[in-house]
Amino acid sequence: MLIGVGFARRFRARTSSTSLRLYPEWSEDFDFVSVYLALLTPDANVNVSCDLRLIDPVTGLSKSAVSSKGTYVKNDRLTMECVVTVQKEPWVSKTKVLPRIKVPPSDMKRQLASLMEDKEGADVMFSVAGEIFAAHKVVLAMRSPVFKAQLCGPLSETGKQPIVIEDMQPDVFRALLYFIYTDSMEGHGDLEENCGRKNCQMIHHLLVAADRYDVGRLKLLCESILCKNLDVKNVATTLALADQHQCDSLKDACIEFMSCLSTMDDLVATQGYQDLTKTSPSILADAKERIAKLHKC
Repeated sequence: MLIGVGFARRFRARTSSTSLRLYPEWSEDFDFVSVYLALLTPDANVNVSCDLRLIDPVTGLSKSAVSSKGTYVKNDRLTMECVVTVQKEPWVSKTKVLPRIKVPPSDMKRQLASLMEDKEGADVMFSVAGEIFAAHKVVLAMRSPVFKAQLCGPLSETGKQPIVIEDMQPDVFRALLYFIYTDSMEGHGDLEENCGRKNCQMIHHLLVAADRYDVGRLKLLCESILCKNLDVKNVATTLALADQHQCDSLKDACIEFMSCLSTMDDLVATQGYQDLTKTSPSILADAKERIAKLHKC
């Protein structure tokens, strides 16, 4: 029996060239047709799926699963529908590089340093060992509870005469003001990097000033610098300073440093150790007791 075959091809996407290949077979017992989809474009790199369906001549509907071939043959004609789906990478337009706006780093620190140095809008004066410093109450009050009470509290000093600062050197007060304005010590050389004898003394004085005006971060920064620069010559002096200003972490570091010394002779010979035995023997006794416990551990 010869059957005419009609094809309807429906494409869901643009694809390379394709062709339907028909291979009819028949014998005395049964007839069948093999149909294949062939890709004609050489070396095409595409993912293709194919669904061959038989068309019901009565309803015009198609089915992939066929239970009876005779149902779909009418007037010796068999109609098939071929659905080809091509899967490609999604089309992406070429990205256009748009201009960018560069944002410079913050220069607030420089601006605040200039505010302190230029004295513009300053509304309070300080006299430190005869040297006059101008400042802004709002900045000082924001950064120091002590300055806030002194300048804005009920007992605030609001006169036009400079407020006299006792027991402090001008360089120390200048460094204190700079840190209050900028949260940095950069304006005073290499205090953080090079803690020689002169700079070490400056850090000692600055720690006292930070404790006096309750500038907590500056105090901790000074403690950190002194801790990193402990040696036999300054450890006793630093221990006394730490005890006097409630720097517990720095005090612990001094005692641990002393416990690591192979001999105490060089330490005992320092002026700081001699001063400690005279002015604060209880501190030294406490240190020796703690060192003995560390050695037992």
